[in-house]
Amino acid sequence: MNSLLLRGLLAVALGTVLGISISLAPAVLAERQPDAAAESAALPWEDVRLFAEVMERVKRDYVDRVDDHELIEAAIRGMIADLDPHSAFLDPAEFSDIRISTSGKYSGIGVEVGVEDGSILVIAPIDGSPAARAGVLAGDIIFSVDGMPVSGADLEDTVNRMRGDAGTPVELGILRAGQEAPLVIRLQRGPVAMKSVRAEFLDSGEAYIRISQFTESTAADLQDALLELERRASRPLPGLVLDLRNNPGGVLDAAVAVADIFLDGGLIVSADGRMADARFRIEATPGDALRGAPLSVLVNAGSASAAEIVAGALKDHRRATIVGQPTYGKGSVQTIMPLSAGRAIKLTTSRYYTPSGMSIHARGVAPDLVVEAGDPSGEDAQLASAVAALHGRRIALRADAPAGPRAE
Repeated sequence: MNSLLLRGLLAVALGTVLGISISLAPAVLAERQPDAAAESAALPWEDVRLFAEVMERVKRDYVDRVDDHELIEAAIRGMIADLDPHSAFLDPAEFSDIRISTSGKYSGIGVEVGVEDGSILVIAPIDGSPAARAGVLAGDIIFSVDGMPVSGADLEDTVNRMRGDAGTPVELGILRAGQEAPLVIRLQRGPVAMKSVRAEFLDSGEAYIRISQFTESTAADLQDALLELERRASRPLPGLVLDLRNNPGGVLDAAVAVADIFLDGGLIVSADGRMADARFRIEATPGDALRGAPLSVLVNAGSASAAEIVAGALKDHRRATIVGQPTYGKGSVQTIMPLSAGRAIKLTTSRYYTPSGMSIHARGVAPDLVVEAGDPSGEDAQLASAVAALHGRRIALRADAPAGPRAE
């Protein structure tokens, strides 16, 4: 192997070991165990030698020439990714995407999209966005971006194609119900303030709010939505359906604030980790925005992380009826730690617990009322059941419906 490369790698390892030893020097000196210390110091040398050997073999024998920086970054990615499915190394573009998703502000066309039957479905255009102004409608299917076909197999790639600098053009191929021929919609990207909260009254008269993800502005947007619904109703809301289906999570503080809006007190969530900041208990503050009115929460297998914190807290306090299917089961908290050159790591630092002390990791939140999503009539059976629960009723399940929660 290239001796210079090996010496460089060993020097990096030694510098890391020395840095840790110096920073922990007082503690090490307080409980000095020379034999154990020598043993632990010897281990990294063997590991670094193995890493250097593998790297040299790849550089020498791999079918394509590989850059040293690419190999090192790949090794870092593998190290972090191997910890758990939710930890990751983020390059500058990935770190930027994380900041966009948590802040709710970006440059693009402004649509909330999802996957349905393998296609990219427009769930809703964001109010005031370039897409809304250009006439993109909820229910539209996007089949191409700038003439290139897209599909639900790679939703992230489609989203990245639609984003871009303000003022740049983009062309969408659209399939719309009732239109025989495909549509081509040309528009210009612009600044978008992503709204994670959508509120309306259902045809049956009940209040309905959907939270698509948890961003820094979600709690404030939810408060505004509740006030607007009350203004339109000219009276306090008699009940509310809160839709968290396919909500992948987001900012922990936003989830806590949302749960607090509906709770008058008590524990919302607790967490345990190795760092002091990773161990916490968060209590609700006095005041329930619904003044005790009935609340139904819709969840499914796509409800994860922050969405499960809200559902778990409201269920444990018996503040809401949880309706739908078991949630995803992500009971851990990730912390974004910035690094040099615009990079970062997303590292799992805590495991969280619902107020009852239960970890939902790999288990999910079990609904109080299990309702399958599919319905031959096209009706949203889960939503209908959530509305019925507001009035203390239960819609009879079909004979072939499952009797209890099932894993997705």
